[in-house]
Amino acid sequence: MAAPGDVYERELKSLLSGDEKAVAKMTKTCDGPESQAYCSMTGNPFVVIRAAGSLGVDLVALRWDFSFPIEVKSSSEDVMHFSRNPRLGEQADRMREECGRSHMIALYAFRLKNRRGDPWRVFRLPLSEDLRGRMGLLQRRIPEMEQSSNGNYIMRWNDGMKLSDLIMYMDMAGRE
Repeated sequence: MAAPGDVYERELKSLLSGDEKAVAKMTKTCDGPESQAYCSMTGNPFVVIRAAGSLGVDLVALRWDFSFPIEVKSSSEDVMHFSRNPRLGEQADRMREECGRSHMIALYAFRLKNRRGDPWRVFRLPLSEDLRGRMGLLQRRIPEMEQSSNGNYIMRWNDGMKLSDLIMYMDMAGRE
């Protein structure tokens, strides 16, 4: 039997890969702009690789214009506190360090369970340096994950960027 989070990793992989069945299923409860964004993935998909998890990364999305590692989290609650599990914070710090060294953006995709419309929100880990090029565009656009006064990461689903908005933005930026 698959681990509980594997369902959402597979869902996100299928969406970003432009799988027509996954896109059709997702767009059933989405509004017009959300549906349009998801449908655009069928014509401009990513190659998405499920990672072994050794670096704290679930997926790696690759395309001619954008590429990034993604850690997938899901919850039925709209706020996720990494302080509840110290391993989550350590994993995020490792991912942030590795991505910072290679000048890549580190993304977290947060799937809110039992949500109609676009259930995905995207966050980025904070980096100490400004990224350049297309990575810099994403860094300026995607909301940074919140940190508590103790340095623990917090994802508030309502504060994230809709995945459909990110897809639309990448499509517009890719035309430039």
